[in-house]
Order: sequence, then C-alpha cells, then structure tokens
Amino acid sequence: MTHVAAQNPARPQADSSKALYGGKGTRRITVRDIAAAKERGEKWPMLTAYDAMTASVFDQAGIPVLLVGDSAGNCHLGYESTVPVTLDEMIMLSSAVVRGTSRSLIVGDLPFGSYQEGPTQALRSATRLVKEAGVTAVKLEGGERSAHQIELLVQAGIPVMAHIGLTPQSVNAFGGYPVQGRGEEAAQQLRRDAKAVQDAGAFAVVLELVPAELAAEVTTALHVPTVGIGAGAGCDAQVLVWTDMAGMTDGRMPKFVRQYAALRESLGDAAKAFADDVVGGAYPAEEHSFH
Repeated sequence: MTHVAAQNPARPQADSSKALYGGKGTRRITVRDIAAAKERGEKWPMLTAYDAMTASVFDQAGIPVLLVGDSAGNCHLGYESTVPVTLDEMIMLSSAVVRGTSRSLIVGDLPFGSYQEGPTQALRSATRLVKEAGVTAVKLEGGERSAHQIELLVQAGIPVMAHIGLTPQSVNAFGGYPVQGRGEEAAQQLRRDAKAVQDAGAFAVVLELVPAELAAEVTTALHVPTVGIGAGAGCDAQVLVWTDMAGMTDGRMPKFVRQYAALRESLGDAAKAFADDVVGGAYPAEEHSFH
C-alpha cells in the first residue's frame, strides 16, 4: 500500500513477475500467493463468476481470484436474495468455473443453511465443494459466530475466506442491506469479528459495506488480506459482482459499483439486430447456407 511504502524508503521493490495481476506465472494461484501479496503490499482484483465461459474470459484477463458467489441467486438464478441458493447449485456452478480456468484461485461460497448448524455440517459441506467441484477454497459468512467452523475447516486442510460486515445471507435479520460498523459499538464488533476469523485461520477476509476508515484500520491490523466491496480504497483487494461491473445488471446500482462496460445494452442491441435480420430475410444469407 502506498502510504506504507512512503514511510519505509528502504523497502525492496516488489518482483513484478510474482504479481497476482500482471505477473508472468501460469500455474494456478494458491493461498500462499495471496499471503505473499499482502507481504508485498500488493493490491489485487477479484470478480465473481458462475459459468465456464465467463470464467475463462476473466482467467485469460489475469484476474487472480474468482469467487463463485451465492450472488448467483440474484443475478443468474432469479431469486430475490442469496438465501434460497442450495449447496447442490453451488457445486454445479463452481464445477463449471473450475473447468473454465487454469490460473485463477477459485473460491466457492457455502450457501445459507450449509454451515450454520456447526463445524461438522460446515466440514461436510465444504468437503463436497472441494471434492465434487474442485474449488481451491471456500467462503462463509460471519465473524465470531463462525470462528469454530473456520477453525475446523482449516484444520482439515480447506482454506477459508471469511466474510464480515454486511453478510447478505442475513438479509432477513438486517431488514435490508445497511452499512455495518457505524458507531463505536458496531465498530468494536467488526474489529472483534475480523480478529476472530483471522485467529481461526482464514486466509483472507471480505469486508462488505463498511465505513472506509474502519476498513482501512482493520486492514492495517490484520496480517491476512482484506477484500473490500463497498469498504473504501484501504483494503488489500477489491471484489465486484461481475454482472454489476460489466453493466449486465438492470436497475439502480449500489453506490460502490462502477460499471466498466454496458453489456446489457450491447446484448440487447445484438438480439434486436438478429431478430430484424430474420424477420427481414437478411439472415441466413447465402454465405450461411449449405448446398
């Protein structure tokens, strides 16, 4: 991070060939690479992916970490929230993403109801994601309340990405998607949650909808990287739902989303052009026909 480097001019220059994004490596990225990036002060991007074709595009673009998020419930499966997503659905989606990639580290989400009963259920669910889908790591929501689950998974050899702050699976309890960590009591709870998941062995921590100043403080305090989404620029990494990032999502976007393309409009235009050609007799033309 820039401010750290400025305070320590003697810090050696990072080897750009080892960079998570833009590096020269071709093997699949591991959690050890993620830890090394934190040591180097390197920022890195993460995107969601839910199918082999899209995942292959992001993999070839150099995105080092892909999250098969239960956000698929909202943007691919037609659910109103992530709550209805099942473990079987996550295994199917994760398998496709793994098959479509060769370099990205693939993190599979544990959906609601697949780990809340306790560590044993969490291990059973995570084992399925690793064995049946081939993911490198799993992600689960919750801080102190999920520490025992994280600890058992890590002991079993399954890397865990934790997720604190706004946890979408708790939408019914939150009554929506409010910013978390505002006020001293809430900030203290977020700090405790961050320390608890790190101590339990999580290799990274997602901070969602957290005040930027608090997220930056937590990032400095932790020795594992933080992944921000609506948590300001002070995190080690940033993640977006790919359909938001690429302009595929319809309707009002959250404040933290920046759209880097307008794929929904482009895809709609392509569909209309195809339909017009079919109706008008321009497609298929002679060059599209067999004799």
